Amino acid sequence: MTTSIAPTKQSKSFRSHRGSYWITTFGCQMNKADSERMSGILQTMGYELAEEELKADLVLYNTCTIRDNAEQKVYSYLGRQARRKKSDPNLKIIIAGCLAQQEGETLLRRVPEVDLVMGPQHANRLETLLNQVDNGHQVLATDEQHIYEDITTARRESAICGWVNIIYGCNERCTYCVVPSVRGKEQSRTPQAIKNEIEELARIGYKEITLLGQNIDAYGRDFKSYKFNKSGQLTLSYLLEYIHDIEGIERIRFATSHPRYFTKELIDICAKLPKICEHFHIPVQSGSNKILKNMGRGYTVQSYKEIVNYIKQIMPESSITSDAIVAFPGETRGEFEETLSLIEDVQFDLVNTAAYSPRPNTPAALWPNQLSETVKIDRLREINNLVEKTAKKRNLRYKNSLQEILVESINSKDSSQLLGRTRTNRLTFFPKSSINRESPQPGEIVNIKINEIRPFSLTGSLL
Repeated sequence: MTTSIAPTKQSKSFRSHRGSYWITTFGCQMNKADSERMSGILQTMGYELAEEELKADLVLYNTCTIRDNAEQKVYSYLGRQARRKKSDPNLKIIIAGCLAQQEGETLLRRVPEVDLVMGPQHANRLETLLNQVDNGHQVLATDEQHIYEDITTARRESAICGWVNIIYGCNERCTYCVVPSVRGKEQSRTPQAIKNEIEELARIGYKEITLLGQNIDAYGRDFKSYKFNKSGQLTLSYLLEYIHDIEGIERIRFATSHPRYFTKELIDICAKLPKICEHFHIPVQSGSNKILKNMGRGYTVQSYKEIVNYIKQIMPESSITSDAIVAFPGETRGEFEETLSLIEDVQFDLVNTAAYSPRPNTPAALWPNQLSETVKIDRLREINNLVEKTAKKRNLRYKNSLQEILVESINSKDSSQLLGRTRTNRLTFFPKSSINRESPQPGEIVNIKINEIRPFSLTGSLL
């Protein structure tokens, strides 16, 4: 996924004008949150958002390395900017994020026009690093370091729904995944720092927050001095209770969960707290115990199903979404079909799918039993067809139902419509107004009667 920072009504420059900037974000929600913070830093420094990428004085690509095609897209974008720099030597080119961390100095050799290469752990240090660039240096910042509390103001894409990081990094060692080597060790933020950020978001009108972590269920386990729950450990469950009653916040979400650490205690807390939305994203990756073991995931299909079944028992209206990788090294046709069977059995609301892509410095990339591109394409097509059918079947439960929708914005593809989401995170479109009422405003919660369903979205009418 690729997103670009676009103009919003937020933030003004606090220093003299230093030029224009453009940020393009590749990849996950964590990258989007990092981009918002870096955008805030740039505006505080005096940069203003450019009208378009090819006219910006400073271009920043916040990169992803989870799959090879994400890397290749970055290099394509970089080539375009490198050509620009030949005619405009004052152009600043910055590569941030996971690809920057992974490639480091290699990136500078491959694209010498780049001014700054910085890993995810350095996002909050952007101003310091840019000052070095302004002093004539080509800067590489990929050393591992502690992430200090962000004292800047993020320039957020939405004025209604905000990302809030609660834990950085990942300590897992899944055999296919490059994230731990590029995002560093787990580092939790303090409950008070998180609460302060959410209170500020509430003060300026935000209605929904999503707590973010690469492995969010690991929150707090790197803290030894907190003694909050019965086991003497600071947990995500405790944090949800701690922030729940912040005035002004109507909805709370969190992502991404790891099945190994997802507990019944957490589900019970979510059922108890009314602001926690009934949506759980729990990546399963495979429906084969053998493949899960080879992936180093640390759970079985059976233990995964226990989590799902408990959610359905305690919170039956919940939506459950997941991730799946097909054509992992050595995956047989039978093992792939086990994944298809799991999707049929669980009836996920959505599954994000991907064909396995060998990543640098991961064990699975070196295994000799890699599958062909033909097999990858065929299996990805087959699983996507099933996911679409399952999603549409799950959406049937919304037909003619009344749903609470948090209004987020105007539909960019149809200005006569607004868009928002159900508590279960289903994207919903509806007309701006009806005979009985004026158009709702972003941030308002409205009742929508659902009259049209599609695999991945809904359409309804205002009541």
